[in-house]
Amino acid sequence: MPAKSKAQQKAAGAALAAKRGEIKKIDLTGASKDMENSMSEKQLEELASTTHKGKPEHVKK
Repeated sequence: MPAKSKAQQKAAGAALAAKRGEIKKIDLTGASKDMENSMSEKQLEELASTTHKGKPEHVKK
């Protein structure tokens, strides 16, 4: 599942870093905190590895 925006990709990267122990889980907020709790490491890798090219900063609702 590729990321739909740069913001989603960044949040997945932060959640992945916390899941791997590279940063403290307590430092996560918002979407990255939710992602860390609800997604596997493999799912987070897929989101975080999406290319930035052609992605909006945020997805409009």
